[in-house]
Parts: sequence; C-alpha cells; structure tokens
Amino acid sequence: MRKYEQHRFRSADNRLELFARDYLPVGEPGCDGGAEGLPLLLMHGLTRNSADFEPLVAHLPEFRLIVPDQRGRGLSDYDDDAANYRVDVYAADMFALMDGLGIERFGVIGNSMGGLIGMAMAAMAPGRVAMLALNDIGPIVDDAGLDRIRGYVGPSRPAADWTEMAERFAAVNACAFPDFTDADWLAFARRTCHKVGDGVVTAYDPAIAMGMEPDADAVVPVDPWPLWDALRSIPVFVIRGAISDLLSAATVAEMKRRHNGPFAAVEVALRGHHPLLDEPEVLAALPTFLQVHAV
Repeated sequence: MRKYEQHRFRSADNRLELFARDYLPVGEPGCDGGAEGLPLLLMHGLTRNSADFEPLVAHLPEFRLIVPDQRGRGLSDYDDDAANYRVDVYAADMFALMDGLGIERFGVIGNSMGGLIGMAMAAMAPGRVAMLALNDIGPIVDDAGLDRIRGYVGPSRPAADWTEMAERFAAVNACAFPDFTDADWLAFARRTCHKVGDGVVTAYDPAIAMGMEPDADAVVPVDPWPLWDALRSIPVFVIRGAISDLLSAATVAEMKRRHNGPFAAVEVALRGHHPLLDEPEVLAALPTFLQVHAV
C-alpha cells in the first residue's frame, strides 16, 4: 500500500483541527509514468473519509495526492454547529489546506459531494483549479439517489464487529455494487468506519444528516446549471456508474453539451453510486487524462 504523511491543519474559520493524507510522488520524474504532474486534491463523499481513495492512489504514482478528511469525518474534528456542514464551508477549508501546503495550482478528483466541492472551488478560483474529475456527480442530482442516502445517513447503533458492519453496508448498497463479495464489503466497511470501544461505528458526525433535508443547500446547489456554466473552459473528466441512481446519463450528456473545454466521460459497468475508481474503465482513461491536463 502506498504510504502517506499525516498532515493536520486549521479549518478556514480557525475553529477546528482537520486531517489530511499527503501522498508524495513515487520514484523519480521520467520513470513509470513520465514527469511529475500537478498536485491533486482528492475529496471524498458525504459519509466517507480519506480512506475512500485507497483503491486509486497506487495507480497515480507520479502525482502528489492531498486527501483530506472533511470536517466531521474521519480524523478531523466534528463541528458543534451542524449548519457548517455545507459545500461553501468545505471549499473554504480546502483552500486553507492548499494554502498551508504552499500549493497554488492543483487538480481535483471528487467523489460525489467531493465533486460538488471541487466545482465550487473551480468557480471561486478558476486560475487555481487546473482540472476536475467528477465521480458520479454533476450539477443535477437525481431524487432517487438522494432519498436512498437520506434513508441511511445519520445516527445508528454501533455494530458488534466488522462483519456485522459489512453486512449492514451490503444490505443498503447492494444495488450499487451487485458483484461485491463478502471480502469487498468487509474492505468497504474498514474504509468507512472505525472501532470505538467494543463496537464499530461509521466515521462521521451523525449531524451531517441535517444537510440532507430536502430544503437544505449543503449538498445540492439551489440553481446548479449557472455554476456548471462558470466552469465551461476547465478540463473535465466524468465517471458515471452505469446503474447510478444519483447521476443520469442525460445529465452527463447535457454537461458535455454545455462545456467548451476538454471533456471526457466513462461509464462503469456494475457500479451505482459511486465507483471505487479502480475499475478497468476508469484506469484505462483517467491516468491518461491527468497526464495531459494535470500539468
């Protein structure tokens, strides 16, 4: 497994200590993948954390990868004001992270909510965000997927052990990963949860569920297409799960139609929301896109 350095930093409002993994490039520039590319900021989804990218990081050895836990997730502090669990606050935290590391220009890979954060950052500072890779997310988020997520996000009792937690994830998410084995679900659980005492719990603040209310703007922008149109010249790579209930093929087609810059998209078979990013379809296209546009 690719090693990382632990990095702790202050949130943009200076109220919380946040955590990020910092994966330095492997090997010398010019070997095994060409010259070192731009740093990449990898941002997880609503209920995930920095471990969400473990399936991908080994496949991008020439890139420095900055992989944070957003506030309220993983090893980052939880916020005692749940109103701060929203995209604009996360984006400000991410600029604080990159500023603290002395990184002015970078690419973004965003899973689900992480992609929304990336779009917001690119609109706020287009000169800083060199490219966007959006994993199963776009300007329009389908209600069916949101309703499914609302059904499980929030408080829950601890699981007795890792096997029970893996079984819970399988019960909720089997529709998105129909080919997963018991071992796959166990690995999924270990990336998404942590042990507390004698039990296993999800590694996020249950209060993030407040942002999933139908009238909340923490997850989905109120008027999404103007935000997308503001990104029309930025290179974009879109990954869609072929059986996704959150991002439709029609939305991807409209994203492409409205975009003036470089645009590529792949659809991943037997994946719903969202692909792990180690699937053959992704690995056949994403590294090549990054080598061209994350420079």
